[in-house]
Amino acid sequence: MVCTSFEFAFLKNDALDRERACTGIDNIAEAITLLELNNWDLVAAINGVIPQENGILQSEASQAAGSAAPPPSTSSSSSSPLSSSTPAFCPASISSRQIVERQPRMLNFRVEYRQRSVDLVMEEGSTVGGIKQILETELGVPVSKMQLKGWKTGDISDSTVLRSLHLPKNNSLYVLTPEIAPCASTSKDSALQESLSQNFLLIISHRETKKDYNLNFPGSRTIQEVKRNISDLINIPVRHQQWEGWPVSASDDSMTLAGSGISYPCHHLSVCRKSPPNSQEPTEECADVHMVSDSEGDDFEDASEFGVDDSEMFGMGSSTCRKAPMMPENSENEADALLHFTAEFSSRYGENHPMFYIGTLEAASQEAFYGKARDRKLLAIYLHNDDSVLSNVFCSQMMCADSIVSYLSQNFIMWAWDVTKEANKARLLTMCTRHFGSVVTQTIRTYKTDQFPLLLIVMGKRTSNEVLNVIQGNTTVDELMMRLMGAMEIFTAQQQEDIKDEDEREARETVKREQDEAYRLSLEADRKKREAQEREEAEQVRLERMRKEQEEEKEAIRLSLEQTLPPEPSEDSGKQISKLRIRTPSGEFVERRFLGSCKLQVLFDFVASKGYPFEEFKLLTTFPRRNITQLDPGSTLLDAKLFPQETLFLEAKE
Repeated sequence: MVCTSFEFAFLKNDALDRERACTGIDNIAEAITLLELNNWDLVAAINGVIPQENGILQSEASQAAGSAAPPPSTSSSSSSPLSSSTPAFCPASISSRQIVERQPRMLNFRVEYRQRSVDLVMEEGSTVGGIKQILETELGVPVSKMQLKGWKTGDISDSTVLRSLHLPKNNSLYVLTPEIAPCASTSKDSALQESLSQNFLLIISHRETKKDYNLNFPGSRTIQEVKRNISDLINIPVRHQQWEGWPVSASDDSMTLAGSGISYPCHHLSVCRKSPPNSQEPTEECADVHMVSDSEGDDFEDASEFGVDDSEMFGMGSSTCRKAPMMPENSENEADALLHFTAEFSSRYGENHPMFYIGTLEAASQEAFYGKARDRKLLAIYLHNDDSVLSNVFCSQMMCADSIVSYLSQNFIMWAWDVTKEANKARLLTMCTRHFGSVVTQTIRTYKTDQFPLLLIVMGKRTSNEVLNVIQGNTTVDELMMRLMGAMEIFTAQQQEDIKDEDEREARETVKREQDEAYRLSLEADRKKREAQEREEAEQVRLERMRKEQEEEKEAIRLSLEQTLPPEPSEDSGKQISKLRIRTPSGEFVERRFLGSCKLQVLFDFVASKGYPFEEFKLLTTFPRRNITQLDPGSTLLDAKLFPQETLFLEAKE
């Protein structure tokens, strides 16, 4: 059968109506995604939803049962188009069609491991563990040490049934074995494994608008995912994109960027819309194509009435419902919820993203607003919603851009929350009311789901916190950077005023502290001076008392010695008399007569009785100079040659 592109569009419209009628799917985006995953194979799409035991409808069933079904009428009065109200292709209305035994849907897998590539064909009812068991035989890698990566959804376990993943017919996976060290011969494999975790910068030129997009993707992303992401930016569905710049080796859209052969770290591509083929007159072979009425065509083309735009219908819009949630619902601990958010964000969009603050919103506000003026920052609150088609592009292209990541890290405290679940959204509104007031809460309530994600820029003030800007998800990197820089200008002006006020306050406090310290030191000096004076006076009293005691002791000794002295002999006693003349240190002379037989000790006691004790003074002769105090006190004056007369002088001992 040969059909024009116009007729092919009608065929797709007919397939969409038939699929929705048979499966009961009301969401047009989900129905279109299911058809695209099965390459617009209506039978395969229906078989993916209808239970296996009911059988499969073959597209040629009507031809095989031509004898049982009446031929279609060619008159306009009897050929009314099929609509959702009158199912034209569903199990409840196919009594005239042939039902054949259902064949299991087969899925193709290409699994890459180091230098090897393994092709597998698995039934849709198989499990992930079944794939690993086959790979264990083919690759010789134990299942326990094998990590099977490349799935488009999270939370994949060995017991996961492939049917529940809604996989397309052709899939590309790769095996990681971190516990098995590669040998020298597998250096190329190591390079491939390393490139899967590297980020590739794709510079994509939109030839129609003459605009370039600088997009970062991890090496594990597939070419198909890149095309779907760019469709959100250029508004060209994947099926209408025409690319230039992909390597010859990138022949399959299911290939990863790391294995596609593109240049690292930067690769240039260009894209434009395919030129529509020349329309042809419908041939007889296409005469039985179900034509769509004007009203049906309007329903198909104006899908936005259902809240679904073109990029969501033909891109990744509905795939987010199959991803692991960014944040668990009703998490008791905010820090645990944010740890989960950060891990899931890194898993989806790579490690190059802003550093999210792990802690409560109150703690983030304290760190951003209530430190020293020079250390304060703006608070950026990122609100994520998986139900919005803008979330994927905003996170992967805006939040992960190097310039945005660097600017946010330097100037902002980044706090995040997921509002996909109503419970988490209600919790966020409660926190915002408590910390920022009802105005911020009401502002968040006014935004619809398709306007998310949101980036709230909050600045702390003396009395309250102010929301400077609310950035929606439908923006570009340049616009996002300009709005962030605009918020920084306002914040910087306020920060300079705060710094000036803080410096003046600190200067006043410094002067006051210095004055208080000087006063304290003055009091301390006065106290020490007074204490020193008191100690000095006490010491003087003590010394005076000791001096008096010593003088009294000396006087007592002197009087005692004076009383023990023998009487002074007279000159006419007829005995040998020695007359001694002693000069004191003050220059005075003391004279006394002694018997020649008197011992030197009597002379020493006499000198001590005059106030010159033997222990402190020495008694010397004039010529020749002799130290009498060094002689034996028991010798006599005659022995010391101090007879009949002698002049002596006293000298203090050193």
